Amino acid sequence: MQKVKSYVLPIAIVLGLLLHDYCAALSVVVPFIIFTIILLTFTAVDILKLRFKPLFAWIILFQVGVSIGGYALLKVLNVNEIIAEGVLIGVLCPVAASVAVVSTMLGADRNTVTSYTVIGNLIVSLVAPVYFSFIGVNQDMPFFDSFLQILRRIGTVIGLPFFVALALQLLWPKANRFISRYKGLAFYLWAVALFLTLGQTIHFIFLNGKGNWISILWLGISALLFCIIQFGLGKWIGHKYGDTIAGGQLLGQKNSAMGIWMANHYLHPLASVYLAFYSVFQNLFNSWQIWYYGRKKK
Repeated sequence: MQKVKSYVLPIAIVLGLLLHDYCAALSVVVPFIIFTIILLTFTAVDILKLRFKPLFAWIILFQVGVSIGGYALLKVLNVNEIIAEGVLIGVLCPVAASVAVVSTMLGADRNTVTSYTVIGNLIVSLVAPVYFSFIGVNQDMPFFDSFLQILRRIGTVIGLPFFVALALQLLWPKANRFISRYKGLAFYLWAVALFLTLGQTIHFIFLNGKGNWISILWLGISALLFCIIQFGLGKWIGHKYGDTIAGGQLLGQKNSAMGIWMANHYLHPLASVYLAFYSVFQNLFNSWQIWYYGRKKK
């Protein structure tokens, strides 16, 4: 099974490239898939026992600070808005819902990665509406109206699963245990969401990429650079707190399906190309990590 999982994500990427027409038509189901992934992740742990750890503060600071700081710096340097928005959403993008699956396969502590999955996703659901209210397609709306509209959509997908899982654990533990038995499905659902969102982005590139190839090239270069920085810096920070794998995965492994969805709805759609590239780089790296870890165990 370990060997099969190392190929699931590259296959999803290839299928997204080949079947992009169909992916664009089916992209409406992505928020429901993401909701299910996060719910499966949250029901698998005792939410009341999750704790904030010092490691999380550095990861949050990087996501929230570097995303808006990078965007502001690129604007000061008169860099194309599409590239600036790509970096913004790429760094701010919440940690992948399947991070617990991949991280524990590599030996990380499940409670650590799940705690940050809860905390990190909730923080993004609050910060993203603030940023998107003055960056992207909602700038003409009053700030509070824009904030509430975006919070309602993002909060439903990211925040609601947390409260559903909490309610199940407190009021209907038998149902929670039943759902948590299928937590392993989160990895494969994530591959499906990746397949659909990647295909949607590729479809958009084919339709609207003409005349923007330089921006697309720079989005790819930026994605590769930040992928290296985030996994490397995350591992370094994680090592300081006794869990190198958790640190690298929590900072480096992004919910690219969620990020692409947010970019398509609230920013210039081509900004989502950053996360399309990023998802390729991060999943190739994760697939290599899974393969290498399995080889070491043997």
